[in-house]
Amino acid sequence: MKPRRRVTISRSDIKWLGIGALIALVLFSLLLGLLSLLARPRPAAPPAAASETAAPASASPPAATVTPVPSPVFAITFTPTVTPQPQEGEPFSIGKSLEGKSLDVYRFGTGPTARVIIGAIHGGYEGNTATLVYLLRDDLRSGSITVPEDITLYLLPVFNPDGFYDYLDLPAGRSNARGVDLNRNWDALWQADWDRTGCFAAAPISAGESPFSEPETRALRDFLLENRVDALISYHSAMSAIFAGGRPEPDPASDSLARALSQVSAYLYPPINDPGCQYTGQLIDWASANGIAAVDVELTDHKSNDILINRKVLEAFLNWKRGE
Repeated sequence: MKPRRRVTISRSDIKWLGIGALIALVLFSLLLGLLSLLARPRPAAPPAAASETAAPASASPPAATVTPVPSPVFAITFTPTVTPQPQEGEPFSIGKSLEGKSLDVYRFGTGPTARVIIGAIHGGYEGNTATLVYLLRDDLRSGSITVPEDITLYLLPVFNPDGFYDYLDLPAGRSNARGVDLNRNWDALWQADWDRTGCFAAAPISAGESPFSEPETRALRDFLLENRVDALISYHSAMSAIFAGGRPEPDPASDSLARALSQVSAYLYPPINDPGCQYTGQLIDWASANGIAAVDVELTDHKSNDILINRKVLEAFLNWKRGE
């Protein structure tokens, strides 16, 4: 049996063994740290914004080329102010008289069919017609008379304010401030002078220098055309009758309206007291020639307003239909 060989470890060997163990420990620690970092979970990507309506799953199409959109140029725009409509039952002006007095109109209803009632075309000479139209206005304001849904009604109580306020109840009030009869100034068989031959014993009447020479008739003409008026009543006194527009024969629509109003009133149509003279430059004749059913309604005298009769006339006027 051979004797064992004795191993001798020097201090130097022990030193290097310690250094090696230390290095191995450091390397082992670094390796553990690296493995720990790699084992951590990666943060998830944020979810894409969901659309309001989910689309079915499908293969993603190839990305399209995006064209840059130029930045918008902002411009300041102005919205025009709409002229407010007058309050129902409150006056608004459609023009001025020769002396600058306002031609005030009252509106009732908002329907597509426009109708008009006119008073005092002969001013103070027939002042009771203005009183009547004001009374009808009050009935409409109070609701005792209602306007059908398909009608807009306009009231012009005083068409000749210069003759009305300056010469109330006087023959001179028949004309405007220039001495022109506003019911002879329309473009319908117009003549410069109406001598009333065969009609009435009175002085000649001026019809103006030409049709629509007066500011009052121009203002009313424009209002009637702009509002596409369907029918009108022009009040006069004092023949207790109804005259239909149209010469030499009544316009069919005006004739129909005159008959409807005569049926509910004491006013005669056709009038038996018509002197048969030639009326020139009349409002109702011009209106009928322009597609407006038009009548003159003559009150019983120059003082009475005939309100009871004309409440029925107003109801019939509002409910009258063409072709009936």
